[in-house]
Amino acid sequence: MNEKHIETLAYWLKIMVVAGIFVFILRGFIFIPMSVEGNSMEKTLHPDDHIVYEKFSSIHRFDIIIFQTTDGLIYVKRVIGLPGDHIQYKDDELYINGEKTEEDFLGQAKIKRDSNQYTTNFDTEELLGKKEISEDHFFVLGDNRRISKDSRSFGEVSSDQIIGKARLVYFPLRHFKIF
Repeated sequence: MNEKHIETLAYWLKIMVVAGIFVFILRGFIFIPMSVEGNSMEKTLHPDDHIVYEKFSSIHRFDIIIFQTTDGLIYVKRVIGLPGDHIQYKDDELYINGEKTEEDFLGQAKIKRDSNQYTTNFDTEELLGKKEISEDHFFVLGDNRRISKDSRSFGEVSSDQIIGKARLVYFPLRHFKIF
């Protein structure tokens, strides 16, 4: 091999090493892939959907978050209540701090079937024993309300428990979407 070939090979080797480091950092610390298990977030997320989440954005109402409960289980749910909010469901309508709030992300799923409510009536005061959600805590629900294990069963989610915020579904391609 002549000197020019060695320089070219060294150049491409450097590019591959830098690209590998960049991908490692990007995949491991910024945009992290994971697979969805269960159907508590259907129609938004399906079992075996592959999503990417990130750890650096602040949490807002209706964001989809990934968090770990105190018993070590990892969940994917939608943020409904923020710190200081009073959440109430009455006759299949969401009320945040006394104001009716639309949940456009539920789409046609919310239509009553056989006179059953999509989301049963509840009030954070009854569920949590206090009217407002605690500081640095969130109230989460699954989009598939009838079967979801969420804040109605395990209570508030502390900001310390949040692993990240879902950003996109990348596989299967027919489910591709950006949040």
